[in-house]
Amino acid sequence: MKSPPTRAARPDGVTTRGPGTGTVLPFVARRPKLVILAALLLAALAVAFSGDVVGALKTGGFDDVNSDAVRGRAVLAEHFRGADPNLVILVEKPGGSAFDTDAGDAARRVVRRLAMTPEASIVGVYWDDMLPQLVNRAGDRGMILVHVDGDEDQSMQRVERLHEDLAGTTGAVRVSFGGLTQINNDIADQVTEDLARAESIAIPITLLLLLLVFGTVWAAGAPLLIGIFSIVMTLGVLRLLAVFTDVSVFSVNMATALGLGLAVDYSLLFVSRYREQRGRDKDIISALGVTMRTAGRTILFSAATVAVALCSLLVFPQYFLRSFAYAGIAVVMATVGAALLVLPALLVLLGDRIDKWPVWPRNRTAGGDTAFWGRVAGHVMRRPALTAAPVVLVLLVLALPFTHVGFGVADDRVLPKHAESRTVADSIRGEFGGTGNGAAVIVAEHWGHGPEAVIRAADYATRLSRIPGVQRVDSMAGSFGGGTAVVTAAPPMAFIAGETAWFSVLSNLEPYSDAGADLARALRAAPVPQGVPVLVTGLAAQLVDMTGSIGDRLPVALVLIACTTFALLFLLTGSVLLPIKALVLNLLTMSAVFGVAVWVFQDGHLSGVLGHTATPLAVAMPVLLFCVAFGLSMDYEVFVLSRIIERHGQGADLHTSVVDGLSRSGRVISAAAAILSVSFLAMLSSGVSFIQFFGLCASLAIILDALLVRPVLVPALMRLAGRWNWWAPRPLRALHDRLGLREQS
Repeated sequence: MKSPPTRAARPDGVTTRGPGTGTVLPFVARRPKLVILAALLLAALAVAFSGDVVGALKTGGFDDVNSDAVRGRAVLAEHFRGADPNLVILVEKPGGSAFDTDAGDAARRVVRRLAMTPEASIVGVYWDDMLPQLVNRAGDRGMILVHVDGDEDQSMQRVERLHEDLAGTTGAVRVSFGGLTQINNDIADQVTEDLARAESIAIPITLLLLLLVFGTVWAAGAPLLIGIFSIVMTLGVLRLLAVFTDVSVFSVNMATALGLGLAVDYSLLFVSRYREQRGRDKDIISALGVTMRTAGRTILFSAATVAVALCSLLVFPQYFLRSFAYAGIAVVMATVGAALLVLPALLVLLGDRIDKWPVWPRNRTAGGDTAFWGRVAGHVMRRPALTAAPVVLVLLVLALPFTHVGFGVADDRVLPKHAESRTVADSIRGEFGGTGNGAAVIVAEHWGHGPEAVIRAADYATRLSRIPGVQRVDSMAGSFGGGTAVVTAAPPMAFIAGETAWFSVLSNLEPYSDAGADLARALRAAPVPQGVPVLVTGLAAQLVDMTGSIGDRLPVALVLIACTTFALLFLLTGSVLLPIKALVLNLLTMSAVFGVAVWVFQDGHLSGVLGHTATPLAVAMPVLLFCVAFGLSMDYEVFVLSRIIERHGQGADLHTSVVDGLSRSGRVISAAAAILSVSFLAMLSSGVSFIQFFGLCASLAIILDALLVRPVLVPALMRLAGRWNWWAPRPLRALHDRLGLREQS
């Protein structure tokens, strides 16, 4: 079979097509101080504007606002405030009794304070109702159930004020807050604390690594300044977006880690290429011009691949995921702007001083710093199958635990065990009887009224009570269990308001589990008398709606990522095979990362070290991780391919192109990966388990990509493909000739 022809190249290897990064250089060269002054002014404005950014952002955003569970909660809040308690107050006297005088006095003080709060509705008080499910088995802890009105922010602020007034220890009695709203408050406080801790860890280590990698104080300081600029600009953007839409507070972690990481990536690429060019051309402006036309184009192209991957998060309705798209896109734009404007201005001002104050004598020859990666590539090219097979096997073994992945929703167990709302929830799970932990609520806005409505309610509640997993159904027609009416000690409650009715379904099944989800689906499938529309809400229904919403849109996001990434890499390479190879290797890497995630966070390995509780993976987190890690992987793919294609365009054969390309890019990628992984690994200090999940898995994806995929699998597969690496159908070759982007000097 005839081999496909290689792409023709100009004899000097020069091309003028592609983004016009060189057009900004004359201005930067003439006005470097003005560029830096403008950047400082923008950063100062961003800092002033974003001073309260964490307080302005939200801790929720995991739900689809159009789901039945969310709409059902809204109907309940409008008509039946007591049907959906979002605050649990635990009054306890360890070693004593909940009915001791001091415990009772504390409970009555709490009730009086709640009665003075118009936004708070008391749902149940053990000391008044004497319900057995409101006291623990030891009899030393009793509950007060409360519904606090308002949206997420309003209810959190109101609960925070109540907490300041009521929570704490008086003598032998302790008052603790739990429930959904307190969990959100605790998560917000933990994230603020974690952010400061992660920065205190990441920044000093990053600075040390920068000194080791760049070799001089001046060169190492440049990417740190770029990173700080990117972070503060992104925080300013997030604060501005919070004025118009909901933004998750967790996106701040993305802004800090990714901002510093990309700044290092792009600065390292730019400065390394600039130093390489200065070895040939002593004129600073001329060397910067070549660097802008080569490394500058690579940075633009690389940033486009990262932004495309993050943009795919915008297809999801959950503002938690959309917020990471906002943060990621803002970080990419700020970092690119700083790398292509501020960094060249700094280099102009520094001149030869960039190499002053060296950490150690630096070898100025390009080959001296990068020979190791060239030798690795040469070895792989000589034995491609033999070297690639063990790597593929390792990745497949790491991926095996992903075959039994389970998905859930983030609850109190994402917090450390000492967190107040977590201790309350653990106490309720372990020490209380039937508290409705697995409860579902069914609400109907057009149920009707009068005797016929009661008859329909009895018929419907009877059907619901026969569903496996249901313990009891409470309704306007009474309580039902196993298909018959039962007598309970439940307090009388209003189950109808106008024509709107609701039903309480009690179960001991864990709501955030497969069994809980199956029960929610069975409740929704149960026939309703006269076909009255109903909404099933509650924790189990929330899990069903969340997984369904993300699952429905996930194929769209994946197709978007695959198609746009293929198109971008084709414009860079002119090849059909190379983009497909990049997509396949990324999927292999991410499968390994997800396998490790299941092994650690779902199966519970290393929980003693990390301090997390083993739970099913929060369904939104793998999606987020995939998009971020995929974008970063493509970042490094562009770094490698741009150098390989540059040598190929200059007439080098495949072996020389790959070896030289990895020699020149390998050190940049490994150093950038080491520094970026530090930013993500610092997240392991977080007390929120899904922040730990993201930090560990993102850093693992970066390390696997930099140490196994790029130096081993990429050259091995290119060697096996031979001249087919550059093949494309004739129409696509013609398209690339007109529109293709190349980085060549």
